[in-house]
Amino acid sequence: MNKSVIEQIPKLETLPKMMPKENAVRLELEQGVVVFRASKEIQERIEELLDKNQTNNLTPEEEKELLGYGEIDDYLSHVNRLIRNSFENAEVNLAA
Repeated sequence: MNKSVIEQIPKLETLPKMMPKENAVRLELEQGVVVFRASKEIQERIEELLDKNQTNNLTPEEEKELLGYGEIDDYLSHVNRLIRNSFENAEVNLAA
């Protein structure tokens, strides 16, 4: 039996403490499908942490923050994939 889209979305336990609660995610339209992306502010922070990580200068708090952003990225990628797949399956079913 196929899981519903909602059942396939992973649960997150926490959000990074430094992540703003507003304007953290933006919506984009790709081929008629809404896609969730991290805001430019969040992307810049992630790049800052990644650069700092390459020189092994992250504090323990920054390491947690970077891991948290990684979880958010995985989460958004998963949700975007589910949405895209749902639209593709709907189109196939309509064409049949």
